[in-house]
Amino acid sequence: MTTHHPIAIVGAGLGGLTLARVLHVNGIAATVFDLDASPAARTQGGMLDIHDDSGQAALHAAGLHKEFRALVHPGGQAMRILDRHATVHRTEEDDSSGGRPEVDRGHLRDLLLGSLPPGTVRWDAKVTGARPLGGARHEVTLADGHIFTTDLLVGADGAWSRIRPLLSDAAPAYTGVSFVESDLLDADARHPASAAVVGGGMLFALGDGKGFLAHRETDGSLHLYTALTVPQEWINSIDVTDTAAAKAAVLAHFADWDPSLRALVADADGALVPRAIHALPAGHRWDRVPGVTLLGDAAHLMSPFAGEGANLAMLDGAELGQAIAAHPGDTEAALTAYEQALFPRSQTAAAMSAANLQTCFRADAPQGLLDQFTAHHQAA
Repeated sequence: MTTHHPIAIVGAGLGGLTLARVLHVNGIAATVFDLDASPAARTQGGMLDIHDDSGQAALHAAGLHKEFRALVHPGGQAMRILDRHATVHRTEEDDSSGGRPEVDRGHLRDLLLGSLPPGTVRWDAKVTGARPLGGARHEVTLADGHIFTTDLLVGADGAWSRIRPLLSDAAPAYTGVSFVESDLLDADARHPASAAVVGGGMLFALGDGKGFLAHRETDGSLHLYTALTVPQEWINSIDVTDTAAAKAAVLAHFADWDPSLRALVADADGALVPRAIHALPAGHRWDRVPGVTLLGDAAHLMSPFAGEGANLAMLDGAELGQAIAAHPGDTEAALTAYEQALFPRSQTAAAMSAANLQTCFRADAPQGLLDQFTAHHQAA
């Protein structure tokens, strides 16, 4: 049996949910399809700094900014920059009242989910394919065999989007950098030395082609991203079922680093999670195709070194929702207006992200990052 949805959003991440919420605020119904079995099927990642000119602007459009402020993590904007000897080169105090307060990604997603009418999100609905039907309509097939049609199809389904091929032949490419994620639970009580190294907010401990990026989460844990410039084959070869061997493989890259930094991996609780970092071309865009568009990582996947990914996804969702509301009965005018703003914005952010990746891991690291902060403060 085939059903019809006037607006179908594929992906219940921050961008897709923001779009659904802004449409709802404007009296427009939409249906969101997500492959997860439920909202609690997997963890949603760590902390996010939500920018006043993008993520927070989206939350204002969604009518949720006041509720967002209640979720801000006090102390989360504190920062420390170290070298491989654990020498502290710079510290920043927290300013949660400023333009980029920290919030737990899971809490933010829960806020968006809770703001939608029941039944808006269809869980356990993995999209396996989509095809045009003509007249700007599309047909979408789910893994369970269900088929639906839609007048407006929005791909908010991330790096490996099933909707992107309707618009573009571009595919994500490996950036040359991978993360290995891990956690230290109840850090102040169980890992006090590591808690002291990370501090109250974010840690950057950087060297030539590698480093440790960590932050303190609202539950008292430390979330660590071990960054390595390695071939993708190496990161794919890590056996996550053997935690001891995985730790040894990662720490072999840090043999001459300070023991206090190596302990962030050596003492980690639970399994390590390897993640190869991919990106779309910085200038990724497409010609207007009737009845379909993209937002977030599906449109402009980039490395996380600009801090823009989640913020841009939310801004995309808000601006697309507002464009649809501003052009009642003329979806193509709405999509044209949305994409005209999307393309230059995402190109600028993607270029900055690629440049920052190189800056963080250059041969004299952490000097590149230190220079950036100095320049930023001088400009301010």
